[in-house]
Amino acid sequence: MFNVCLNCGEYKVEKIIEVQDGQAFAECPECNYKHQFLQLPLFVITGASGSGKSTSAIYLSALTQDFVFMETDILWDNRFNTPENNYREYRELWLRMAKNISQSGKPVVLCGSAMPDQFENCTERRYFSDIFYLALVCEDKELTHRLNKRPSWRNSNDKKFIKDMISYNNWFIENGKKNDPIIELLDTTNISQKETAVKILNWATNKTK
Repeated sequence: MFNVCLNCGEYKVEKIIEVQDGQAFAECPECNYKHQFLQLPLFVITGASGSGKSTSAIYLSALTQDFVFMETDILWDNRFNTPENNYREYRELWLRMAKNISQSGKPVVLCGSAMPDQFENCTERRYFSDIFYLALVCEDKELTHRLNKRPSWRNSNDKKFIKDMISYNNWFIENGKKNDPIIELLDTTNISQKETAVKILNWATNKTK
């Protein structure tokens, strides 16, 4: 109910954000009522299928209670399959959920394939102080091995799918640090799933200091 004005009752996503003396306020564009909220950072763990995102989310939840870790595939439905608008509705949905969860005082970490512009161009983006991006990457041979190991129901051993994931993985390696905003990289080729989770946690923790 964050987007419903406490004064006039109108539903508005595009509230005006002001920060005064370190406190964030959302102003209703209809009646100018301001309410205080927690404007926390958001963390996005991205990368190709097989890079370790989903498994890391499971390990991370057991490592700490300082963050809320969410695997973004859990809400996926074919109605969100809209590449023509960069999956805008789905990204707005996740930002809205993360915004509401973060009002409990814990930053949210979203684990799932995504590009920064899919979040940065959303209306809900204004409610976060920063969005930090980390791409999990690995060597082509290892990525192919991981995808081929998956159970058949996931259809991950399709040659075209593997080729596409290798291309996606290499895009992050070649362009992540040049992107705006920057996408930091974590190579998971030779580390365990638990080690990956620990490194992600250290990365996110350092960003909140």
